[in-house]
Amino acid sequence: MNNPLHAPFYADHAVQETVEVVENVKMARDTYRIRFRCPAMAARITPGQFLMVKLAGFNDPLIGRPLALYQTTTDANGEPDCVDVVYVVKGKLTSRMQFVEPGQQLEVWGPLGNGFPAEPVEHLVLVAGGIGYTPFVAVCKELLGKKQYGQPARQIGSPAQKVTLCYGARSADLLAGVEDFEATGANVRICTDDGTRGHHGLVTEVLEQVLNESTLPCRIFCCGPEPMMEAVAKIAIDREVACLISLETPMACGVGICFTCVAKICDESGESDYKRTCVEGPVFEASKIDWE
Repeated sequence: MNNPLHAPFYADHAVQETVEVVENVKMARDTYRIRFRCPAMAARITPGQFLMVKLAGFNDPLIGRPLALYQTTTDANGEPDCVDVVYVVKGKLTSRMQFVEPGQQLEVWGPLGNGFPAEPVEHLVLVAGGIGYTPFVAVCKELLGKKQYGQPARQIGSPAQKVTLCYGARSADLLAGVEDFEATGANVRICTDDGTRGHHGLVTEVLEQVLNESTLPCRIFCCGPEPMMEAVAKIAIDREVACLISLETPMACGVGICFTCVAKICDESGESDYKRTCVEGPVFEASKIDWE
């Protein structure tokens, strides 16, 4: 009998450690990248997975916050060493994290969730809104054949012929990591709500342009605000383009115990049921998500 609580991405291989911060740098307005040394997690984590983070030695806030992998670094011998995550200063934890200095400590546990698959694709189109770009630097590196992730290292076969990032933000001063994406070889298409950089309008308008221009079979990965993700899902379904979406459902535990991060997901028969984003996601097929 199938266990109804079973999920293939439980935290069986996660690590929980108190780690040392290596750097904590500002990337854009209210946006920071923090790097910590944790070789075990750096070796295991894959693009689209996340980890839970809290301040070491403090009980307020009591629970950790989920942050997606941005990228990993290696030591002088080429071995996985550090993990980078990006956060926006918004609540109590992130308001304090912006003042964390190298040498101070965090409590982390992960990797968690399923992440994006390492599968061959000809033209990968990434759609990001707000902080939703954070999983995609690692995705670009892996799918373009620049870096391998996971333990054992994941194999993708032939690298993507093209990767395009459609990146939307409210204004130019909120754009972060553009140079990191360009360094991977991805084509970056920017838009802003106020027109201060790139296309003046919605990121879905840029997505439509990219799909219209592409001469290769496309696949879409998407992450960002829910209304944007729902709009991207509709475009993908209407155009019959395969699309995976990483949901940003609020999480408390990250390991499937508290059931606070449930999302309505349809099964093969079209019936919807609640799935935990932290263990059965956060990445789901766009056509399976019930947005109502």
